[in-house]
Order: sequence, then C-alpha cells, then structure tokens
Amino acid sequence: MMLRAISGTRAFPHDPSARGYQLVYRPGEANQCPGCGRSHWLVGRISAECGFCATALALADTGMTGVGVLYRPPAKPQRHSDAEFDVAA
Repeated sequence: MMLRAISGTRAFPHDPSARGYQLVYRPGEANQCPGCGRSHWLVGRISAECGFCATALALADTGMTGVGVLYRPPAKPQRHSDAEFDVAA
C-alpha cells in the first residue's frame, strides 16, 4: 500500500494512521450512541443509525472501503454487425 507521495517527502493526505480516533459501529459488540448514550441501532449495509436521535455511524467491517464504493461503470454500447445495418437501410 502506497501511503507516501510520489516525491516521498510528505505523507499521503488520506493516511488512515493520521486520522485519529473514529467512531464506528461494530457488529456483535455493545455500541452506545455518542449522541444520546442509548444502544438501539438501525443497521444498514454501509451505516448504522441510532433509533432515538438518528446519529449515523459508519460500519467498521463492511468489506467495502475506498474510492468508488458506490460507483457503477457505464453499460457498454451494443455492437451491431455491418450486415444488420445493410438490412435496416
């Protein structure tokens, strides 16, 4: 994993070790809401939301991290043979 700039002098701006403490929802553990202190969660695929105050936290183990998580590549155009164009003309 490349965490240094090309020049090698500065740290990569998105270096995970430089971000500090992150609040995340950990499935299978007792998670208390940082907003209200309760522990009733509505868990989705990417985040969990407190059922009382609606504070949202990212899931710790989604298996989907990085840029382009929700990116869907465009569909490839359909190729037609020259014979199909001749028939249509």
